[in-house]
Amino acid sequence: MMVNKINSACCLLSLLYFFYVTDLKGQKGKVLKADPELLKITDSALSRAASQYLHLIKTVPDTLFPRTYQHNRLLTATSPSWISGFYPGTLLLLYEFNSVKKLKAEALKKLEVLKKEQFNTGTHDLGFMMYCSFGTAKRLFKTKAYDPVLLNSAASLSQRFHDEVGLIRSWDHKPETWKYPVIIDNMMNLELLTWASRLSGNQRFYKIAKKHADLTIKNHFRPDYSTYHVIDYDPQNGKVLNKLTEQGYSDESAWARGQAWALYGYTMMYRETGDAKYLEMAMHIADYILKHPNLPADKIPYWDFNAPDIPAAPRDASAAAVMSSALIELSGFSEGDMGKTYLKAAEDMIRLLSSPEYLAQPGTNGGFILKHSVGFLPAGNEVDVPLSYADYYYVEAMLRYRKLKT
Repeated sequence: MMVNKINSACCLLSLLYFFYVTDLKGQKGKVLKADPELLKITDSALSRAASQYLHLIKTVPDTLFPRTYQHNRLLTATSPSWISGFYPGTLLLLYEFNSVKKLKAEALKKLEVLKKEQFNTGTHDLGFMMYCSFGTAKRLFKTKAYDPVLLNSAASLSQRFHDEVGLIRSWDHKPETWKYPVIIDNMMNLELLTWASRLSGNQRFYKIAKKHADLTIKNHFRPDYSTYHVIDYDPQNGKVLNKLTEQGYSDESAWARGQAWALYGYTMMYRETGDAKYLEMAMHIADYILKHPNLPADKIPYWDFNAPDIPAAPRDASAAAVMSSALIELSGFSEGDMGKTYLKAAEDMIRLLSSPEYLAQPGTNGGFILKHSVGFLPAGNEVDVPLSYADYYYVEAMLRYRKLKT
């Protein structure tokens, strides 16, 4: 028993050291200054976003979560959906901006609906679902009330980790197609595990996150640092069976939101662990995105970097929102000109997302904030529509930007 306590304490101290070191490195970001004009733009955009969500609140059924708005109707999802955490999460981020009580009240109401998913072992998306919602509430309200929910969520997610494969399994459906599928999106769910390890001292959560991130570097990326969407593994021995796509244009193409998940995921893992290889990986991914010949000058990517109908291909505001939020954080971890390059790219993305081309006019777009996102184009689902996760990462990006010095 004493040995276990010592091991847990050592793990916790190690984690605290990593966070201390990472915090020091993160201070570099503070020498990067925010553009005063863009701050004015974000102030206006956040105010409009809050107004939009106050409108959206009136239309969302009590037990459901908004997914998108198309053909003049709101489409919703139930709590087991991977997108369920974004609506309460966005409400809380907007409440952080303006302290409007209706935003907080609606968020807390939805947290109660979502709460039962802490025991859902049938999804790899508990990070999206529970950390973007309950994790944001924990950060804002400084209460221990949400700790059991988040710890149970981490325990449920960790049950999808296979020791032989060394990765968290993604989908359980299509057993005739996948043996043990792992998608790049999984990188976004690791923060729930690192947080849970830090709070509880449970070293397994931390080891799972690290192992998953390390094997994803090994198997998910091409030599140019673009990422496959799906890697299918043999559950018996962990060998790679196939490298595929589900939502991209082709198996060998670079699906834009997949590149965004990768960029955000490795930037986050560097912050959470202090491991330099994750920073190096994030910088490689950022360079791939920003130097790609098919990235438009305005920095809002096409839905797939290799879409055959460029420049007529749909743009994906959701990918840009994720990228901009990640690039702001990455700029704070990067030396010299690279930090400035990443921040400038994020500024370009936020500026255009905040323009009439992408930012919905008040009272339109079903109450969603951004227009022109792409969900699952090969299936013909959610193409050129608003999406709840686009709104979440756009608001997060603006709040991150506003924390920079002027």
